[in-house]
Amino acid sequence: MDRIAAIRNVEDALADFERGEIDLATMEDRVQGVLRTFATEYPADDSQAYRASGAPRADGIVVLAAGRSEARERVGALLDDDLDFEVAPLE
Repeated sequence: MDRIAAIRNVEDALADFERGEIDLATMEDRVQGVLRTFATEYPADDSQAYRASGAPRADGIVVLAAGRSEARERVGALLDDDLDFEVAPLE
């Protein structure tokens, strides 16, 4: 799924919600699914998705990075904190 397709799918979910065809939870699920698909299937370069685990604040954060060390740096920058966490490729 490329960026344009992702945006269209998010717009479709918003439009369905506005027309009352779906509820908020369904819209959230659809949008989250679009974002996860985009992040894991269509990186713009040689990057891939990595998920952080360990410290509660870091647990579950997903970033795109070219490697494990870059992923650790990106998660650390997002949290702006010195936490103990690991990163692993998202599959």
